[in-house]
Amino acid sequence: MASLCLNSLPLPPSSQPRKLLETPSPSSLNSHGKAEASKPIVVSGNPPTFVSAPGRRIVAVGDLHGDLYQTRCALEMAGVLSSDGEDLWTGGETVLVQLGDILDRGEDEIAILSLLRSLDIQAKAEGGAVFQVNGNHESMNVEGDFRFVDDGGFDECLDFLEYFDDCRDDWEEAFVDWIGVSQKLKVDRKMLQNYWDPWNLVRRQKGVIARSILLRPGGPLACELARHPVVLKVNDWLFCHGGLVPHHVAYGVERMNREVSQWMRGLSESEDDPDIPFIATRGYDSVVWNRLYSRDNSEFDDYQSNQIHSILERTLHAAGAKAMVVGHTPQTAGVNCKYNCSIWRIDVGMSRGVLNSRPEVLEIRGDKARVIRSKRDSFSELNVVDYI
Repeated sequence: MASLCLNSLPLPPSSQPRKLLETPSPSSLNSHGKAEASKPIVVSGNPPTFVSAPGRRIVAVGDLHGDLYQTRCALEMAGVLSSDGEDLWTGGETVLVQLGDILDRGEDEIAILSLLRSLDIQAKAEGGAVFQVNGNHESMNVEGDFRFVDDGGFDECLDFLEYFDDCRDDWEEAFVDWIGVSQKLKVDRKMLQNYWDPWNLVRRQKGVIARSILLRPGGPLACELARHPVVLKVNDWLFCHGGLVPHHVAYGVERMNREVSQWMRGLSESEDDPDIPFIATRGYDSVVWNRLYSRDNSEFDDYQSNQIHSILERTLHAAGAKAMVVGHTPQTAGVNCKYNCSIWRIDVGMSRGVLNSRPEVLEIRGDKARVIRSKRDSFSELNVVDYI
């Protein structure tokens, strides 16, 4: 089976590598104050699938589920977001990877997506980058499954759609600026909100319609999600929401990413029967739903654990990777690794809509990783677990 290493996989013309714009950061200056040449970040695939980021610090953040406060705490803790409320990138040449499930269970979903896009623009100017992978809750919403949407999530969709209209349907302006205007609109709405039940019901119906317009295949927010992959490889590390297994690699990682992106963009051959990419987004062993590597090991006997370890090793070998990082399944013990640290599980359920646990992030340098978490309940005092 062909390796998925950047240096060995021939890419079709539509996926030619592209270099991200870089300017010297303070860390790249030599003792004479002159900029040393940094090797550029090279991205292959559309959406991004393979990333060569030589010498970069990588930070991975798990499921966020619409909780902007906890998102900011995690990003500040990771050293990539300013703590002054100005939402400035402070990560220099760092590569940030968010592992999906931004949608559902919280009221600031679009605001978080907007924040990450804004940070990506800033990061590229400093030689860094921000990547996202889509999770099962992103695919569920594009399918029209709104069972886990928070009431505030519907309100945000309605507010954003009205703001989008005020921006004369200029998506880039509306989307990138949303993080700066959303909180004021939310405060104003709550101050003026009439809690008379019939009015709330009408607003809720409008919110459902707004969400459907934004997130249906081909909708503007679905097209924004389509910019992101379901599997991303950065250097020797694989990132996905649920988990990759050998038959996913055999099917083709770039192929899966492309098919999910096309579906979200509404580019299916039949509007009545959209081609939902089953192998990536449907079924218990699909990329975004798989929990094989994330379940508590106490559920398995030695034979089953050995079988899972073998599947993981075969997957990594086929993909030309050293380790995999996944979210999806909240880890009550915090970020952890299993199977000789060839799998890292980083969903800690930090959203108030899940476990409201303290944020934790994974930092990767080369082939070593460590966990960064806050001590007790203070985000100003950090506890760093030694590199493993």
